[in-house]
Amino acid sequence: MPYAAPDQVIGLLGGSFDPAHRGHAHITREALKRFGLDAVWWLVSPGNPLKSRGPAPMSERLHQAARVMDDPRVTITDIEARLGTRYTAETLAALQDRYRRQRFVWLMGADNLAQLHLWQDWQDIVARVPVGILARPGQRISARMSRAATLYAPYRIPARESHRLGQARPPAWCFVNVPMMDVSSSAIRRSGGWSA
Repeated sequence: MPYAAPDQVIGLLGGSFDPAHRGHAHITREALKRFGLDAVWWLVSPGNPLKSRGPAPMSERLHQAARVMDDPRVTITDIEARLGTRYTAETLAALQDRYRRQRFVWLMGADNLAQLHLWQDWQDIVARVPVGILARPGQRISARMSRAATLYAPYRIPARESHRLGQARPPAWCFVNVPMMDVSSSAIRRSGGWSA
């Protein structure tokens, strides 16, 4: 299990990372800068329940993630496989049970906010931890008009106060626009740039 100092604020970026790329590294650095985080953990998942195709082997995805993200504040981990959790809500519950003196912030791209209402126990996620959303190309409007954004509008922290998110009491969320990199794992796979 990753080490975390007491009172540390840890951003959690989950995904299949199939493969990890410079866009993941970019939004991680932006999240560290903007949301008042001490560290970020990349949760390389065994598989995405919303995707029909399974990812490349875990060992290859972990290796690629470590090549892409070289920062002492970032930990690459297969903690979901170790915990035996499949859904984000389950993972958060297990982490909060094990790390009682730390604070977690769930990180996601705006594309995930647009479909958050499709996630298993999605309202439990928002009730457990603050959520930091980083805008990605083509997803800003659909994310801001999404079911989750509408329902939790009263709990939105303005982007100019994004540094408060790490200490905010859930439900709390913040949407920030960041300089974007239009790169995706699926495009890399289609181009043959990921042979795993």
